[in-house]
Amino acid sequence: MPEELYPGLYCIKIPLPGSPLKNLNSYVIKGVGKSLVIDTGLNRDECKDAMLKGLSEIGIAMDLVDIFITHLHADHFGLVSTIATNETEIYFNRPDGEIIENWQGFEPMVKYAGKHGFPENALRQALEQHPGYRHGTDWMPALRMIDDAEVLVYGDYELTCIQTPGHTPGHTCLYNEKHRFLIAGDHILEDITPNIQCWSDDHDPLKSYMESLDKVRDLPVERVLPGHRRIFTNYRQRIDTLRNHHIKRLEEVEAILGNGTPMSAYEVASRMNWDIKAENWEAFPIAQKWFATGEAISHLRLLENAGRITPNNNGPVVTYAPNGTI
Repeated sequence: MPEELYPGLYCIKIPLPGSPLKNLNSYVIKGVGKSLVIDTGLNRDECKDAMLKGLSEIGIAMDLVDIFITHLHADHFGLVSTIATNETEIYFNRPDGEIIENWQGFEPMVKYAGKHGFPENALRQALEQHPGYRHGTDWMPALRMIDDAEVLVYGDYELTCIQTPGHTPGHTCLYNEKHRFLIAGDHILEDITPNIQCWSDDHDPLKSYMESLDKVRDLPVERVLPGHRRIFTNYRQRIDTLRNHHIKRLEEVEAILGNGTPMSAYEVASRMNWDIKAENWEAFPIAQKWFATGEAISHLRLLENAGRITPNNNGPVVTYAPNGTI
């Protein structure tokens, strides 16, 4: 049964079978004419059934719904093509939209991971089970690109779009000034740390993420409506905790490189501390090694751009070492 959080604003729990995230929080604003669904779930029957059942219980017909997607990941975006109708306006951010428009599959990501020390064949096998590979959108519907600070109005709610790049290049939150809530997508989560991965030489996602945390910190938010897990109120405290987490991670990476031995991102990741139930790095599931390596690259990229470490790009695998040791 959908939970009514504010008058006319509901949360539908969309199941994510097989995922440690368990559910997606899909938020629904009931309007007089059109209503708004914020994030959808994966492109699979369990998600579709939960969405349609929840909307029916609220009393909303699917052909009178618009959709806002916080970011491109399949657990938020994947169901769009299945539930959208010809009357559906689909709001999306331009940076993530450009990634989708230029999407060449997972192979460039596999090659980039291999360049940073990850065994490519093992990764290809793991990606065949990845939700984005198996349960992504079937086709690309027309998207209405939204800009930072643009305002959407549905029901009794004005929603200000706030771009918060980091988790993805164009991740966008929605803020309501009257009720002081932030629909945060995966930008700020309470029980888990948003995954900040880097799979391109052109991006510094961790720097973007830290700047995005700063961008929203002073908003008078009383309640955070995240994309996963529980709703929470300790807004600034959580932002500070997330910032400190990454600062400690950066220090950890520098310490790992501290003996001067050049290491790949994969090797650095294998020496970092992870909150995963496994005896050692070898026992990690391949998918978790992939996430960990992407996180390691994002921290290495920030340190590199800050002039604190130096990459060596001369070999088949990129390695890193403290300045002055290469």
